[in-house]
Amino acid sequence: MHHHVEKFVPCGSPWRSPPQGVDLSGIEVIESELLLISRARLEVENQAKRLLEQGMEIQNPSQVGTALQVFYNLGSLRETIGGVVSGYHGVIRENVSSALDIRGLTQPTSTTRGAPGRAVLPTPGNTAAFRAALWTNLEKLMDQICAACKQMQHLQKVLTKKRDPVTHVCFIDDIIKDGQPDLLYTFWSDVTNTLALEFSKATTGSSFLKQAMEGEYPKLLRLYNDLWRRLQQYSASLQGALGGGSGALDASLDISTAEMDGHDLFTQTKHDYNPEKALKASLQPYEAAYLSKSLSRLFDPINLVFPAGGHAPPSPDELDSIIKTISSELGVASGDPDLTLAVAKNAAKTVQLFCVKSEQLLCTQGEASQVIGPLTDGQRRNVAVVNSLFRLQLAVSKVISGLSSIPPAAQQTLSSSLEGVQVLMTAAVQPLLQSVSDSLEAIIITMHQEDFSGPLSSGDHPDVPCSLYMRELQGFVSRAVADYFQHFQCVDFIYGRSEVIAQRAIRLFLRHASLLRPLGEGGKMRLAADFAQMELTVAPLCRRVSDLGKPYRMLRSFRPLLFQTSELISSSAVVGELIPYSTLLSFLFSRAPAELRSPHQRAEWSIARYSQWLDDHPSERDRLTLIRAALEAYVQSVRSRQGKEFAPIYPIMLQLLQRAASGC
Repeated sequence: MHHHVEKFVPCGSPWRSPPQGVDLSGIEVIESELLLISRARLEVENQAKRLLEQGMEIQNPSQVGTALQVFYNLGSLRETIGGVVSGYHGVIRENVSSALDIRGLTQPTSTTRGAPGRAVLPTPGNTAAFRAALWTNLEKLMDQICAACKQMQHLQKVLTKKRDPVTHVCFIDDIIKDGQPDLLYTFWSDVTNTLALEFSKATTGSSFLKQAMEGEYPKLLRLYNDLWRRLQQYSASLQGALGGGSGALDASLDISTAEMDGHDLFTQTKHDYNPEKALKASLQPYEAAYLSKSLSRLFDPINLVFPAGGHAPPSPDELDSIIKTISSELGVASGDPDLTLAVAKNAAKTVQLFCVKSEQLLCTQGEASQVIGPLTDGQRRNVAVVNSLFRLQLAVSKVISGLSSIPPAAQQTLSSSLEGVQVLMTAAVQPLLQSVSDSLEAIIITMHQEDFSGPLSSGDHPDVPCSLYMRELQGFVSRAVADYFQHFQCVDFIYGRSEVIAQRAIRLFLRHASLLRPLGEGGKMRLAADFAQMELTVAPLCRRVSDLGKPYRMLRSFRPLLFQTSELISSSAVVGELIPYSTLLSFLFSRAPAELRSPHQRAEWSIARYSQWLDDHPSERDRLTLIRAALEAYVQSVRSRQGKEFAPIYPIMLQLLQRAASGC
């Protein structure tokens, strides 16, 4: 057919209309010729339209190109293409309106006659059939939109490639002038605007449509995503088919692939216009409504299991219902990354609400920190709350790992909410942990009430008993673990905090052991036994004592120094590297005469006050400054009494202090 058309409609053909302004009326021969020309032109146009429609229908670029050449020769290319675009848009508008027509959706299931309003309302028993018909229509609508877009894409691609063989004008340039948007952009804008307008009109007029599209928004979104995916795939395949062909197709269409690249709306964002966002913009009201209802579904089970005035956290079964709701909401939304992220934010708010409700149950009165007797009712409630938070944390973590396709941003949102759970768990156990730590310190400091000044006792006593304070310390730790810590199900969480208590206890033990004076040979033996017992004392607070790191290594390294000479101690490899200079210098004060007073003795501080000062001044420089002042006071006292020499320990301590100062 196209060979016939090209034969009679060459470029510059007399089939074109006569020039405007030339009046040829009244000339019988010419009038008959004009009539013939007009009829012939109409016939050619009709043939070309049929050829164009057929070519677009079967995606044949040669047929489409031939038809376009006819319209170009007739000078009506722009008007014809405009009509084609408008026609497709009109069909889409009718398709959208028909798909959402409430009468058409209810007609198969409605036998009611009479009032018009009744005929368009699905009865309760027919709601399922109504929704099934709606989704069938919407699926069909997406197919119709996809088919129209494919034909428009094909038309634009051919227009972009096709040139007039005489003038070499590219057809797309003959249609799009003066910076106007391309055909596909215009068509797509009209389609997306029509979707937004018709959807809004339909759901405003029908609560049933509104409820269906809001309640099953993820399903609607999947239809849109599938449409977009198909359009992108077609764009890519069309780019390959028309972008670099050979032979007759190239000769017929005559354009390079490079000239095609800027006209692919569905694989590029052009001029800050995002066609995918434009498509989904029509869904925004339904997404907002869906997310609002989703949040309500997530909050409802929490409000149910945390009744006003309640004093107990949710049971495991009640917690399961919360987790199932979270998992369900995320699972339904998992088909779209943006929706998954939005629902994940709702789920994070749900976790936060759980934390707020749980925090309101916590006992924060004085009984929360008592460690004198068994668990109080308030402490039992705190344990139950922490265990409930722990189960929530485990369950949500399992949900996150179970959704393998969850976007990283959604995963991060949920993980961040679990950090809040951890913070609340820590706050809930902190009063008890702090009280246990304080009690350990109070017991350790009582070592100063015992006498370590005695000499070695007569007879062989290979098993030197540990001190009274150490036995009390062991008893308290065992009771604290049995009465308090073992009720928590979050074993790793509790160990993580009780190990900090154990590290603190070891440091305090070393601190006060180094402050004992006078320290006799018998006292050294008993203190050495206390060092060994200290490892057993803190063992229940950790999985392995070696996990305590540096404090454990300090404990092991300090014990041999009890029996070494002062000279060996000052030259030991562990000094400064493992055991702080200030701790070793404090220990050497125990070997000095009474005139060489310890820093706290010189300042007339109690042991407890000095220990607090050390906590407040962790800097080695500050501690060494206080020790230096004590040594200088000793030098001043010797000079004031006109002493002849210093105690043998003084130069050793002074040298050690100078080494420490050079290292700070």
